Amino acid sequence: MVVGDFPIETDTLVIGSGPGGYVAAIRAAQTGQKVTIVEKEYIGGVCLNVGCIPSKAMISVGHRFEEAQHSDDMGIVAKEVSLNFEKAQAFKDGVVKKLTGGVESLLKGNKVEIVRGEAYFVDENTVRIMDADSAQTYKFKNAIIATGSRPVEIPTFKYSERVIDSTGALALKEVPKKLIVIGGGYIGTELGTAYANMGSEVTILEGAPDILAGFEKQMTSIVKKGLKKKGVEVITKASAKGVEESDSGVSVSYEAGGEEKTIDADYVLVTVGRRPNTDEMGLEELDIKMGERGLIEVDKQCRTSIPNIYAIGDIVAGLQLAHKASYEGKIAAEAIAGEKSEVDYLAIPAVCFTDPELASVGLTEEQAKEEGFEVTAAKFPFGANGRALALNSSEGFVKLVSRKEDGLLLGGQIVGAGASDMIAEIGLAIEAGMTVEDIAMTIHAHPTLAEITMEAAEVALGTPIHIIK
Repeated sequence: MVVGDFPIETDTLVIGSGPGGYVAAIRAAQTGQKVTIVEKEYIGGVCLNVGCIPSKAMISVGHRFEEAQHSDDMGIVAKEVSLNFEKAQAFKDGVVKKLTGGVESLLKGNKVEIVRGEAYFVDENTVRIMDADSAQTYKFKNAIIATGSRPVEIPTFKYSERVIDSTGALALKEVPKKLIVIGGGYIGTELGTAYANMGSEVTILEGAPDILAGFEKQMTSIVKKGLKKKGVEVITKASAKGVEESDSGVSVSYEAGGEEKTIDADYVLVTVGRRPNTDEMGLEELDIKMGERGLIEVDKQCRTSIPNIYAIGDIVAGLQLAHKASYEGKIAAEAIAGEKSEVDYLAIPAVCFTDPELASVGLTEEQAKEEGFEVTAAKFPFGANGRALALNSSEGFVKLVSRKEDGLLLGGQIVGAGASDMIAEIGLAIEAGMTVEDIAMTIHAHPTLAEITMEAAEVALGTPIHIIK
């Protein structure tokens, strides 16, 4: 880093290099802007380093291990299947290294200046970027804040060697014999499922009446059935009270059904939400307009109350999703370039990599009715699809929600194998203003899981082929 008090000038300064920040920086550079990106820890942010990507690598390991042990009905009998967890961790780390290295190359290839350190706003056109050894002033015309979020810490469950967050769960040296997960949202349920597949005895404590609150009960019931089959105990309406930690494990006390109970485990994973990283960066110096929970208020172009400063991702309202941050990053960069781009969350998908997977896009049946639509909700089961049966993955369904008067597609939900990939077709159809007839008339390859979406569209039309009307 350059040392000294002479300001370095740049057109657009991006703070944070996660999936929102690095995408914003590249798109801004593509529009001809001189771009500087600031990162205090690691290129790729939480998502690529300790979130989305490594967790999916470990989920994949868990699936392979579980399948190797339980494929007898397909004629595959493996008598002594073992898991080399050190090698599994090395696989995960290799995936991360490849992707983060690729992102850094993309930034450099687009002539984005990468600066290591923490940014602190001095005024609406100036930041000080500091590392352990020096500080440098940068002057910018526009800035995009993309600092992401961090796990919420419960006061009675301070993070330690045995009380861990999602980052700690991905860096364990061994598979826990017993694991307690506090919080049955998508992070807790995903990681709990992964470790259950690797042999852990998992207990999930959730304060709400049900886990995976963002998804329909019809969908989550199938996931809960799968968790039960894996031996995962799900305790809802449970309030975690405290933890006692020893060198060898933890003892967690909780209240459920009017009784206080205690369970022991090797580790307790706390996943009760994430808080935006909007503190300790000098935003108070700007008098920038803030909303609830430390979120920054923005308009449809991701512009804050200060016209030349933008904010994207987990630090603004909405779902905390990597692809939402990337989308907003493009919008902000294009807005700075004078384009008329603005956010439209009509078809932003939400995915949970449970077993089976969950995916939803657009409106649910309930949401559509609340918005005044008269709807048709059509479902087709995985169990009636040849490819699903051949994969031995027949649990689940595709559900399409359409406007009754003309079949306009309003939303779709999938629970089942490959749901995370299948949801893209429904998202595209919603974005394109397509009807269920458009989907039904599109020739889908056979035998594929994608046919289930086509079949659900035919159910909506009242002309199903492969189930009785």
